[in-house]
Amino acid sequence: MNVDVREKFSQSDEQTMQLALQLAQRAWQAGEVPVGAVLVDAQGEIIGQGYNQVITQADPTWHAEIEALRQAAQQQQNYRLPGAQLFVTLEPCMMCLGALLHARVARIVYATADPKTGVCGSQLCLHEHTALNHHTQVQAGLYQDQAAQLLRDFFKERRQLAKQRKQTL
Repeated sequence: MNVDVREKFSQSDEQTMQLALQLAQRAWQAGEVPVGAVLVDAQGEIIGQGYNQVITQADPTWHAEIEALRQAAQQQQNYRLPGAQLFVTLEPCMMCLGALLHARVARIVYATADPKTGVCGSQLCLHEHTALNHHTQVQAGLYQDQAAQLLRDFFKERRQLAKQRKQTL
């Protein structure tokens, strides 16, 4: 596994991930799994951002990373985004990583691992598969505790609400 887990990130990296965490909060407020993503160009300028909207948009592809990619591609008038960097609060799934590789995103920084569907180190290391024609740098752990706590709190709340509904029936 070639995932760089660093304790030190740049101030710009930290600010960008903080924005991704704010977007994850918006997802939670909308009743979605709290995942946020921010895509920046090679100069660090924001070119796309998004948060999970699978339920509200009734679209299984409306992950935070995909929304950020859509915005960036439209803004850049190009589906290829060389030099771009993605900051996301949860390790990307197979669908999102495939899109990120296709767009030629240079770097992915995720906050916390996804042990169920993550393919940047948890389930697979798909980003470095030798059969692929493009690879990306992956770094993990920036604001890991905050992102993991956000997910734990969200799912705890969901379980409590489900239990309350069950008791009222």
